[in-house]
Amino acid sequence: MKEIINTNLAPKPGGHFSQGVKVNQTIYVAGQAPVDPKTGEIPKTIEEQTRQALTNIKNVLEAADAKLEDVVKVNTYLTNLEDFEAYNKVYQEFFIDNLPVRTTIGCDLKGIPIEIDAIAEL
Repeated sequence: MKEIINTNLAPKPGGHFSQGVKVNQTIYVAGQAPVDPKTGEIPKTIEEQTRQALTNIKNVLEAADAKLEDVVKVNTYLTNLEDFEAYNKVYQEFFIDNLPVRTTIGCDLKGIPIEIDAIAEL
């Protein structure tokens, strides 16, 4: 059974998709931009942007009764690959032990400096 996950603690999708979907014991979190859901603003630095995107993922997971420790796969899309080291340092604040697999690629996100999605397994 498919359950749609929604929370006011993450930005509303900018397109025709859900913030997250839970199927059985797996949670798929849509790509989260570094948008503060309270203000609609994107922070200035890659560190703040990474922290916001990962906080948005954390909040979607919590709306599905999951946590970051349940994440098994992360995809990160960076507009500027020179930001990798700064992004990676903040990423390590969120994922400390029992690390998920991860893919990080550079791409043109049309005005969004970073986007991160995740898959969690309960």
